[in-house]
Amino acid sequence: MSSGLARMALLGYRMAGVMLYPLVGPYLSYRAMKGKEDRSRRLERLGYASLARPRGPLVWVHAASVGETIAILPMIRELLRREIHILLTTGTVTSAGLVQSRLADEVIHQYVPLDLKFPIKRFLSYWKPDACITAESEIWPTTVAELARRHIPQIRVNARISDRSFERWHNYSSVAETLFEKMSLVVAQSDMDAERFRDLGAWPVIVSGNLKSDTDPPPCDETVLGVYRKQIGNRPTWAAISTFEGEEKLAATVHRTLKPKNSQLTILVPRHPDRADAIEEMLKGEGLKVARRSRNDVISAETDVFLGDSIGEMGLYLRLTEVAFVGKSLANEGGQNPLEPAMLGCAVLSGPHVQNFRDAYQHLVRKGGARIVKDVEMLAKAVHYLLINDLARIKMVDSGHDAMEEMRGALAKTVKALEPYINPLTVSARLQPKATAAASR
Repeated sequence: MSSGLARMALLGYRMAGVMLYPLVGPYLSYRAMKGKEDRSRRLERLGYASLARPRGPLVWVHAASVGETIAILPMIRELLRREIHILLTTGTVTSAGLVQSRLADEVIHQYVPLDLKFPIKRFLSYWKPDACITAESEIWPTTVAELARRHIPQIRVNARISDRSFERWHNYSSVAETLFEKMSLVVAQSDMDAERFRDLGAWPVIVSGNLKSDTDPPPCDETVLGVYRKQIGNRPTWAAISTFEGEEKLAATVHRTLKPKNSQLTILVPRHPDRADAIEEMLKGEGLKVARRSRNDVISAETDVFLGDSIGEMGLYLRLTEVAFVGKSLANEGGQNPLEPAMLGCAVLSGPHVQNFRDAYQHLVRKGGARIVKDVEMLAKAVHYLLINDLARIKMVDSGHDAMEEMRGALAKTVKALEPYINPLTVSARLQPKATAAASR
């Protein structure tokens, strides 16, 4: 595709958005009925602000969902320390809840506007950001074009491109180049990601490592943790976390296989808790007794599966075990983040399909903190081995900690890369009259 055709394709995308705009209101209302939008704040998705813009420099930071938000929390705190206002947008109700619990009133939170001409122009005209920092992998053509038109620097941090996304962009290389060349800076997770961004037209591109390795372990309520530890007692436990459809069935198979040998408790944490009712029915159909976190069920000696169907409590579930299988890797593809279980003292197990977290798994496996299993039989054997072999389990846990220490440093590299864009804003913020600064807060 030529550059002219690429521009026409992007113009067609933009015009399609204009024509579909009248349908956006009903669409958002439907999503709100399904619990996928905050009904009271859905106008934010149309670019209408619900809060006042403070005076002084402001950086727009976007993180699509919970994982991306957690990854950039330390970076946001660094920017706040430099006296810069942060407008943080996210795309999901759960990520908005996370922002409220972790950052409270330290940042201005809004839902990200839809990638349509009128919402984006309305959003940018009101907030007038001095820079835009986006986490990980999303590319929104209308937003990219409008930021470029207003000469607002676009910076991508903790950037990665999955195999599938790279292939798709590569097939439309002229469109990709038209968009990616508008980025002011890309800070990539790995050498492979950096090379892919360069191939698609981004420049400059540097490598920082994964910001998730510099995050704090997910928190938990110590009182709740104590209650569940008392209920579990001395029973061995293992967890299957961030599971997708099909993997809960595999976890049930592992549990039934090992129960005569270990009498273990299985902790099952689906990636999408709204599937919990269907998962519970499946587990009961397998003859298993289930306790659910959302009901505050008691874990008794007869409980087979503790179903972690709450949001934002991964820190609780991982502190209840030392063996964790990470999902979207056996029955699905792409993988999920293995760094949190490694941080919290778990021996990590995973299926082979982990391309979205390739570097993290390679490092953990090389150090001995993670093991890849090819099927449910191999998973059952690995879980059993780790439950009965304390030395092997402790060695994996310690190796995981060592791997995490080696992977740290992405935050410092990212902040250093941002300095040419951030330092002038810090100077400007500090030159603001004190009365004005106080009023802006």
